[in-house]
Amino acid sequence: MSNFAHLDLPSEILKSLEQNNILSPTEIQAQAIPSVFQGLDILASSQTGSGKTLAYLLPIISMIMKSSGKALILSPTRELTLQICDTLNKMVRKMDISGVAIIGGESFFRQTLKLKDKPHILIGTPGRMIDHLTRKTIKLDDFRYLVLDEMDSMLDMGMKKQLDQILQYMPKQRQVLMFSATVPNHILEISRKYLRNPERIVVGSATKPAPEVEQAFLKMPHAHKYAELDSQLTSKEGTAIIFVTTKRGADRLTGRLRDSGHKADVIHGGLNQSKRSRVIAGFRAERIRILVATDVVARGLDVNHIKFVFNYDLPMSAEDYLHRIGRTGRAGAQGFAISFVSPEDNSKMRAIEKLIHKGESSPRETFKKKGRGGEPRSEGRREWRQGDRKEGRGSSRHDEHRGFRKQKEERSRS
Repeated sequence: MSNFAHLDLPSEILKSLEQNNILSPTEIQAQAIPSVFQGLDILASSQTGSGKTLAYLLPIISMIMKSSGKALILSPTRELTLQICDTLNKMVRKMDISGVAIIGGESFFRQTLKLKDKPHILIGTPGRMIDHLTRKTIKLDDFRYLVLDEMDSMLDMGMKKQLDQILQYMPKQRQVLMFSATVPNHILEISRKYLRNPERIVVGSATKPAPEVEQAFLKMPHAHKYAELDSQLTSKEGTAIIFVTTKRGADRLTGRLRDSGHKADVIHGGLNQSKRSRVIAGFRAERIRILVATDVVARGLDVNHIKFVFNYDLPMSAEDYLHRIGRTGRAGAQGFAISFVSPEDNSKMRAIEKLIHKGESSPRETFKKKGRGGEPRSEGRREWRQGDRKEGRGSSRHDEHRGFRKQKEERSRS
């Protein structure tokens, strides 16, 4: 589908899309929007960065414009909630539609004041939403539409009881839209509880990285990581996110990067919301080149200019790897995902390998090293390998193996 005109969207929305330079629907939008208009419950999955937010926002805005119903959108993190709210505000800037973000870390009183204006759409995290419901500052009697965004993450974060509690405040007759980047078996099972005869929409492979993202796995001892990272950042241009496992590790790495002259800042769950918002605003405006983060932004950050994602620490789950690297290669731009793999990461590496090669006959082939005789690696992938190292430092930035080179280039050097 070449444009939005065939999706039966109101002229106000079509104009807003054009003003935001959004000219053609993505595949998930083209499939989901007509089903939402039909009143169907939806269980939809597609790769991160594929346009899921507009896939539910556009029809919801349209239906609210035509009726008196309201919508509740639940997401797992503050950052994703704010991102959804920002997208909504861009779409309805010149319409009589309002939305409010309900998240922890912000003033409860200020949120209550905004709620007095009776917004049409509430976007929130489950915990803070329950706070408002129990204090009766929010009533959901006329909320006919429910969106569960990143449902797999909400369940992984232990939010099922909170979701069940929120549903008790909503009308029984409601339309539920469940969106997720991955749909493992437990999501399918839980969908039977929340959805009625849902339309199942699958776009692409939820276990495959976007084709615009080039992946590289660089094996090294843990002690070599910082020198390698410093060298990579110095020799390359473009903004970058560096993912680490812990808040303390994120703070420590940010300090080292600053000491090395890099323009870096940090974001993690230990910061208050105003600080987190300032950091993201600075990164979005490119006042900050490097963002060191825990998985708090693995799903909730949509910044088109991110060129590199570094997995300084591999994530605890393979699914989180996909979400992390989905921060780059957005809006059709090329991105690069570079993972540092220490010997203690072997089990995590195997899990990532198994996930992204699900259904293929030989998943381990992609990650095979060159043999002593110089046999080439497997075809169809661009990789790095560990370069020569001295005295515990990372390889030289001029290492012949640095960068992303196709296999035929690597063979020509042999």
